[in-house]
Amino acid sequence: MDDLLAEFVAETREMLAALSGEIVAWEADPADRARLDTIFRFVHTVKGNCGFFDFPQLEALSHAAEDALSDVRNGRRNADRQLVDAVLAVIDRIGVMIEEIERGEAISDAADDNLIAALKGAPDAEVHLAPVSGQQPTATTAAEQRTIRLPVDLIDQVMSGVSEMVLARNDLARRMQHMGTDTGLETTFARLSSLIAEVRDAITRTRMRRIEGLFSTFPRLVRDLSAELGKQVFIELENGEVELDREMIELIRDPLLHIIRNAVDHGIEVPAERRAAGKREAGMLTITARQTGNTIWIGIQDDGRGIDCDRLAAKAVAAGLRTEQEVAALSRAERIELIYEPGLTTADAVTSISGRGVGMDVVRANLEKFGGTLEIETTAGEGTRFLIGVPLTLSILPSLTIEAGGQKFAIPRSYVEEIVSTAGGQLEFAQVGERRYMTFRNRRLACVSLGDALALERPAGEEELFVILRLGWGDLYALAVDQIFDHQELVIKPLSPAIMESGLFVGCTQLDDGTPVLVLDVAAIGYSAGIPRELQRPVAPSQESEAIESEGLRVVLFRGLDGERRAIAMSVVEQVERTASSNIRHPGPDAQVVLGEDILSIAGVPEAPELPERFTVLKLNDGGERIAYAAREVLDISTLTGELKHVQGQTLVAGVTLVDREPAELVDCHALFARHVSRQIGTHALTCRLDGEDAWMRSFLGPIIEAAGYRVVEGTGPADVVFVDDGTAREELGVARKAIRLRSAPGSAGGSDTIYRYDRAGLMAALLRVGEELAA
Repeated sequence: MDDLLAEFVAETREMLAALSGEIVAWEADPADRARLDTIFRFVHTVKGNCGFFDFPQLEALSHAAEDALSDVRNGRRNADRQLVDAVLAVIDRIGVMIEEIERGEAISDAADDNLIAALKGAPDAEVHLAPVSGQQPTATTAAEQRTIRLPVDLIDQVMSGVSEMVLARNDLARRMQHMGTDTGLETTFARLSSLIAEVRDAITRTRMRRIEGLFSTFPRLVRDLSAELGKQVFIELENGEVELDREMIELIRDPLLHIIRNAVDHGIEVPAERRAAGKREAGMLTITARQTGNTIWIGIQDDGRGIDCDRLAAKAVAAGLRTEQEVAALSRAERIELIYEPGLTTADAVTSISGRGVGMDVVRANLEKFGGTLEIETTAGEGTRFLIGVPLTLSILPSLTIEAGGQKFAIPRSYVEEIVSTAGGQLEFAQVGERRYMTFRNRRLACVSLGDALALERPAGEEELFVILRLGWGDLYALAVDQIFDHQELVIKPLSPAIMESGLFVGCTQLDDGTPVLVLDVAAIGYSAGIPRELQRPVAPSQESEAIESEGLRVVLFRGLDGERRAIAMSVVEQVERTASSNIRHPGPDAQVVLGEDILSIAGVPEAPELPERFTVLKLNDGGERIAYAAREVLDISTLTGELKHVQGQTLVAGVTLVDREPAELVDCHALFARHVSRQIGTHALTCRLDGEDAWMRSFLGPIIEAAGYRVVEGTGPADVVFVDDGTAREELGVARKAIRLRSAPGSAGGSDTIYRYDRAGLMAALLRVGEELAA
């Protein structure tokens, strides 16, 4: 293809990309002479350019469109739907011809006669619009002058060269420092640094394109989708002049198209339904773009029915993604999160538009791959708003350099919310099960050690530096690191596939001194450390709420085995640990649990034999006695500030209150201990006698026996159980229902019916077994 023909193809492509939106807007407002003139100039330009080439089909088609539009301009014809459909079909046909010309193929002998007849107003002419995928190339503005077209690979190569120049400049700066203060090169070096910075900025700008080129494809897409679905949808575009890296534009194209399709298909109602709801028949879809720092925020908002959380939950149950019990325990926000479940669709039938179950999970995953975020705001009956946040460019990434385990890493600065240190004494820590939590400015954040997450050796002692990171779905967590160095703008390069398979890194880069470092995928590190998507989004409280919270009751919020949200005073929670269901004896109100060397009464265990294989146990201590409480999971540490509502018929519930705007039962600790401690040490507790005057038995065995729920009795009176030495004769046992014999030597020298006196686990098991036998 010669240069003149290549220029014709490129110019026509640019005008085509910008034109479809103009035609749809002209149809909505036929009196808009400016848009009519724009469309007319396009077909006129195409027809004129065909004079330099031998494209008779293209020339005939554009000539017919020019005549029809000229009649409209002169008032001899109205811009009705038939004409607009014909013009759109001509635009599609011209696009196909241009692709064939670019490939060097002969223009196909398509039936253009129908199109020409439709343009002339023939009533029986049929027009078939091509399906719109939204993949039209983006356009530059017609006002741009003195432009040239370059391959993107060439621009990337220049950018890579400039980055190497930056590293060489920094190396020169260090050498000049070693040479002394007066080298005679300071002025030249300063000029060199300035020139390199200017070239770097200029090369970066060559990669930027206005987002309106992408936005211009949406009006045609929305028009065709709404027509296919029997709906009326207007589209409003704002701030299309925002510039974005051209690579980023290509990456966000598919997510945007999917969300727009969802908005038109699932969100906006048909006219009859909108009238019944008191809305205007035509729905409104608003797409906006704005820049905040190095982030571009794109909003897609409709005024439709909103997301039906209950319907989503029902679909999740029907698809086998959740059980009815799990769905019943979900909050409204958690039900909205179900929209991201793979394979979940709310469509009743599979169509060319939706219903295949390939949806929002893919959209969010694609956005998160390059540091993007996706947030959803929805109100039933009013509409839904999707907010996408993407970095301005992928080539240069503002980053924070850190160190863990003696290795340096980089974190994208867009994730960094704050940097805190334990040196100021403002941080509070709490261990809840296996998770460590930090309280900072009344925010409770899960802590993740970067060294542990990457299996790196780190210095002994507690970490003192934390980077507060905001994940793509709005949650925060604290990343513990050894050192924090500086903010730098780094050029990101791809990693080898072997390293990318780990899923913990997004690329690599070089620091100013030439040191290679890996760029962390902070979302993946959060996932791998067990930070779930469903974490409660922390919100900074106001001063008034801080004052109230300081006077409230600190509680551990958990979900019971029955799925209910409950809270219990944090002051009585001694420890949180995981245990197996095999450690439970007598499920129900008289349940006991073996925790290490302790046998405790445990509340919250249903009588049903089907228990989770492993679950969480809250070990409670009132300062003297200990019991346990079974839980499915620990949710958070919170403060009760709301009003407590009494519940009739619930003896172990002090009341119901709102915790983080959701109801939760507050466990009545007094009633709980009154019921279960009496079972452990009450008058009906089993008794145990220690044989003889051996002080070892009283000092060593006494605490173990009492911890197992037995009451130690003195003297030679009757007892349920008696501990004796292996050599004690049967007639010397006294009155006792069961005897446990102890031997002094380890191993099995004393026989299988004896227990080594320092086999603590064996002693606890024997007490539990004997208790079960006596209870039976």
